Amino acid sequence: MKKLIKGIVEFRKKLLPGFREKFAKLALGQTPDTLFVACSDSRVVPNLFASTDPGDLFVLRNVGNLIPICGEDGVSVSDESEIAAIEFSLLNLNVPDIVICGHSECGAMLAICNGRQNVAAPHLKSWLRHGETAMQKLESGTRMNPLLSKHNELSQLNVIEQMEHLKSYSVVRERIENGKLRLHGWWFDIASADVFAYDETLKRFVLIDDEFG
Repeated sequence: MKKLIKGIVEFRKKLLPGFREKFAKLALGQTPDTLFVACSDSRVVPNLFASTDPGDLFVLRNVGNLIPICGEDGVSVSDESEIAAIEFSLLNLNVPDIVICGHSECGAMLAICNGRQNVAAPHLKSWLRHGETAMQKLESGTRMNPLLSKHNELSQLNVIEQMEHLKSYSVVRERIENGKLRLHGWWFDIASADVFAYDETLKRFVLIDDEFG
């Protein structure tokens, strides 16, 4: 807590003056460009590696950057928190892009690789079931990058699988079909601080650099 309090004091002294006008405008409302779905991992800081300002990203974070699939009745098969954030970003904020960003050395992916049944925390064990379809595909032979460790390869495959989970919701699917929404899969390599994007044509993640896009 001391570190947090010191950081707040430093922000007020050094950074707030430069952001004061920005926050004054944001107090009147938000118009983010992107819904950013990321893992809760403390090492993953979207605003830092994407160089974004306050108000640019509407961020949804949870363990493993997972999106519960939609049931046949049109309702989330799990807690409604994730779809509530998705609906708000689309229906209220009208964001044109959604990014699902996984990362290397993800504890959630490692836990799934080691067997979800071995997870001691009961709610975490239950939550990780939303990543098991990616694990099943990996075990059946779907590969992303054989040079990666198993849990890192699963992390990349999980990004693609969660994009499919997103499409199970009509509010997402209809906007994609109408050309009002684009989905993106990203993967953050913690060791190098590089960000990779999934290329549908190449069927792999490619480095986002000056040549990208």
